[in-house]
Amino acid sequence: MMRVVVITGLAQGMGAEVARQLASSGACVAGFDVDEQGLSSLRQELEEGPGEHLLTTLNVCDRGGILEFRDRVLEKYGRVDVVLSNVGVGFFGPFEEVDLEKANRCFEINVTGTAAVLQAFLPSMREKRSGKLVVVSSLVGQIPFPFESIYSASKFAVEGLVLSLRYEVEPFGIQVALVQPAQVKTGFAAKIHELPPEGSPYRERAARFIRRDEELIRTAPDAATAAAEIVKVICSPRPRLFNQTDPKSRFFMRLNRILPRALRDAILLRQMDIA
Repeated sequence: MMRVVVITGLAQGMGAEVARQLASSGACVAGFDVDEQGLSSLRQELEEGPGEHLLTTLNVCDRGGILEFRDRVLEKYGRVDVVLSNVGVGFFGPFEEVDLEKANRCFEINVTGTAAVLQAFLPSMREKRSGKLVVVSSLVGQIPFPFESIYSASKFAVEGLVLSLRYEVEPFGIQVALVQPAQVKTGFAAKIHELPPEGSPYRERAARFIRRDEELIRTAPDAATAAAEIVKVICSPRPRLFNQTDPKSRFFMRLNRILPRALRDAILLRQMDIA
């Protein structure tokens, strides 16, 4: 039986690569994104391979649209085996200078958007007592980074959401897993890296952080490599709760669990060239 997988934020980057890899193995991919052009290109690509796919343009903030999408998916396939919540936006800047209205949008997409998608598909999974919820968080969901206070907070919230709902849904046979990427060679970070204005007391350190982050991204795993790790989680009969996408991330997560805070802080500040 073909696996039916719902993916949000699949027009480009890791989401698109996960869709390609799953579709090539015969899975049916249903998903949405706000990027109509990227989605159209992916749709044409998937239609050339096996499986029946359902891709639509949709904003994760459109609650009614998500429910309509859910109904279309269930009507077409009769079930959903996996939901991969991959949609998300970044946010960069010194906390003192953050525009909190823009910060609200980050939380609306990253946290409430994730919640809306999971909530929409939970009833059908609960009724058949089977399913898997996989949520893309971030390394900063456990290791907060300077100048990423809002993004870190949104990912901490996502992890809290997932860890809490796990207790509620596991009795119904629903598995839950988190994926925590660090740097991935995509355009994600470039969209948010913006220097504080001239005269900002944070400008010089933020500039060093950006330079170092971009250096790390150039040598980071590409989207296809990171996606392959996510596909392993999706296809695993018993996935781990916490999953990273590269050895360096796994190493830093282990250090975060065992080292004293002062030493962890010193390593982080040196690693990002802002000690």
